[in-house]
Amino acid sequence: MKRILTAVTLTILFSIASAQTPAAADERGVQGVGKMSGARKLVSAEQIEKQASAQYAQMQQESAGKKTLAPPDHPQLLRLKAIAAKIIPHATRWNERAPQWKWEISLIASNQINAFCMPGGKIAFYTGILDQLKLTDDEVAMVMGHEIAHALREHGRERAGKQAAAQGVTVVADVASQLLGFGGLGRMVAGGGSQLALLKYGREDETEGDLVGMDIAARAGYDPRAGAALWQKMGAASKGAPPAWLSTHPSGKNRIAQISKHLPEVMPLFAKARGVRVAQLAPYQTNVAGIAAVK
Repeated sequence: MKRILTAVTLTILFSIASAQTPAAADERGVQGVGKMSGARKLVSAEQIEKQASAQYAQMQQESAGKKTLAPPDHPQLLRLKAIAAKIIPHATRWNERAPQWKWEISLIASNQINAFCMPGGKIAFYTGILDQLKLTDDEVAMVMGHEIAHALREHGRERAGKQAAAQGVTVVADVASQLLGFGGLGRMVAGGGSQLALLKYGREDETEGDLVGMDIAARAGYDPRAGAALWQKMGAASKGAPPAWLSTHPSGKNRIAQISKHLPEVMPLFAKARGVRVAQLAPYQTNVAGIAAVK
């Protein structure tokens, strides 16, 4: 009976893992980006985007009530909008729905080092990430490109689909466990396995966000090498973060390694946007002492 329960549980867990399409070179730009996960098809894109729009509007309303929502003429918000205006035209090539999105950008006064882009193109930055990290425009573009990539690649929709599948797995495993006389063992095993699988996919989403973000920011004329400097800044500001294998975000060292690996693919895009050859580009130097120039 233990073998039967184990086989049932492994089959169920494998069904979650197989929802992720194997990675393959993406013909649209930077290499290493696979097809979008089939798990996202378990949830309607329209439904997810509608929910995101409602949540975004609620966030804006609450922030306005607390007087933390930046006014339309705030210099930093104008800066974000100018960068977005260059990036978004290159972002839509990654998602056929994106040209119809009603893109929005908000700036919220908060010490949080954070930014996000909800499904449907709803972008928000916190002043903490701009001020505490002293982001250059190139670094802002790397953050923005990364967050937009999450929306373009429908990671929110994918996660919703996987969570729905994981809940179904737990129920099925629990029923099988009860029938085979093992009490709640099935629910415990399936629940734990589902959680680890979702954490793994979260890290893959973050890596994919970095790659797609580099691609669209480079096409918009922003230096993709700024990503390496950005994550050095992030590392200095996030001491005590959990190890990579227990986090939905890869460690800073891993991210820098991935960014460096793919620079040869995106530097020609950046050079073309600047109207020069790659060899003519000077090393990227951030605005904080102690961070070496990135060649």
